[in-house]
Amino acid sequence: MASKLISPMLSINLIFRSCSTGNGIKCFGFTYYPRFPDHKDPPYEPAKLFRVQRVKPVKGNPYWEKNILKMLGLIGKSSDIAIVKNIPENNARLWKIKHLVKITPITFPYGPPTEEDIGSTYLKENGELIVARKVKLDGSRLKASEEFENDQTKLDGETLRKDSRLKWLRAW
Repeated sequence: MASKLISPMLSINLIFRSCSTGNGIKCFGFTYYPRFPDHKDPPYEPAKLFRVQRVKPVKGNPYWEKNILKMLGLIGKSSDIAIVKNIPENNARLWKIKHLVKITPITFPYGPPTEEDIGSTYLKENGELIVARKVKLDGSRLKASEEFENDQTKLDGETLRKDSRLKWLRAW
């Protein structure tokens, strides 16, 4: 039991030791101190867009937070949802109002939309942008369908119903 209580402190001490020795990895705007020296992060593709939804009321917040919400389009006659680009300027704004909004990365499970797909997309609450592609007609399939409908040897529905009824009534 005592070893479980001490182990978090040991890991914190190791992290502080690596911070004080300067073994950090310099990144844009911060220094990253990995737990283990040979630690490699898995490859990750960041989302290009965010779905930002206001979840707290605007009333009672300072004017600078209200200004950021207004810039993002989360205050006013429009809805409480905005689509925001994943760029450093917007990320800094979102960081300042993170307690007022819910941020969900937008993914494209069926590929990104094209100019033709503008009216046929749907953004789900979990951040999936569903693109309903238009069905393309194939001339050969259309011709085969017409031939099947106009075939004289094919039995139509009315004939099948009559034949089935007669077989039911006179089974022997």
